[in-house]
Amino acid sequence: MSKLHDSKKQYDNIGIPTELKHVVKDTIRESKGKRKKSMPFKKWGIGMVAAAAIFVASVNVSPALAQTLSSVPVLGSIVQVVTVQEIQVSEDTYNADIKTPNVTGLENEELENILNEKYIAENEALYESFLIEMEALKEAGGGHLGVASTYEVVTDTEEILSISRYEVNLVGSSSTTLRTDTIDKKNEVLITLPSLFKDDAYIEVISSYIKEEMIRQMESDESIVYWIASEEEIGFEAIRPDQTFSITADHKLTISFDKYEVAPGSMGLVTFEIPTDVIQESLVSNVYIK
Repeated sequence: MSKLHDSKKQYDNIGIPTELKHVVKDTIRESKGKRKKSMPFKKWGIGMVAAAAIFVASVNVSPALAQTLSSVPVLGSIVQVVTVQEIQVSEDTYNADIKTPNVTGLENEELENILNEKYIAENEALYESFLIEMEALKEAGGGHLGVASTYEVVTDTEEILSISRYEVNLVGSSSTTLRTDTIDKKNEVLITLPSLFKDDAYIEVISSYIKEEMIRQMESDESIVYWIASEEEIGFEAIRPDQTFSITADHKLTISFDKYEVAPGSMGLVTFEIPTDVIQESLVSNVYIK
C-alpha cells in the first residue's frame, strides 16, 4: 500500500502570511509556484473511462446525483459546495468510490480555482495510484484493494466555511486521512493554522494542552488509548505547524489527527477542541477564534 500512502501527500499546501490584508495575493502567488500542472478535469474523466470499467456521475449526466445535490445547503448567500464528479470502480475484489468536491460562488475566482484544482489533483492522484496498485495485484495473482474519498462541510456560517476531505483505505488496517480547508467567506481568503497566531509558540501551547487532555481522558476511561512520547516509548510529541484544524460554528479551534497518527485504529480519527483561554495570548486576534 506504499503507493497509496504516497498519493496522500500529493496535494498542495497553500501558505498564508500573518498579515491577513495581504493573504490573497501571497496565497495565489505561492500556490501557483507550488502546484503541479494537472490534467483538465474533462480529460481526466475520459482517461479514467478508458482505463477501467468505472461509473462516472457528474452534475450534468446523473439525475440521482442531481437530486442529491439539490439538498446541498447554500453556504451563506452565494457560496456552494457540490460533488462535481464521482468515480466508482467495482471489479471482483477491487473497489473504489471517489467523490470530488467543487466550490462555487466565490468572488475571488483565483482562490476558488486553486481550491478546485487541488481537489481534482488529490483525487486524480488517488485514482491513478489505485489503478497502478490494482494492476500490480492482478499480475501477482490477485488480492483485495479498496479506496474511498469523500467530503463534508463541517462548518457553515456567515463567516466561516470548512470543508473536510476524507481518504480511506478500505482493506486491511483501513487507514483514514483527513484534510480540511477553512475559508473566511466574508473576505474570501484561505485561513491556515499559522495565520491565526503571532508566532510559532502556538505549537508548544497547543501540544501541551493536547497531551494533558490525552492523559485526562485515559485516566477517566480505560478503553481510551493514546500514544504519548516518553523516554521509554515513541508517540505524540507535538503538532505539526500545519496540523489539520477547523473552526467551529461557535468560533472554537479544533485540532485533528489521522487514524493511527496518535492512537490505535480503534480510536479512528481523533479531534481535540482547544479552549480559547489556553491559546488567547498566542492569537493574532479574536476575529476567528473567540
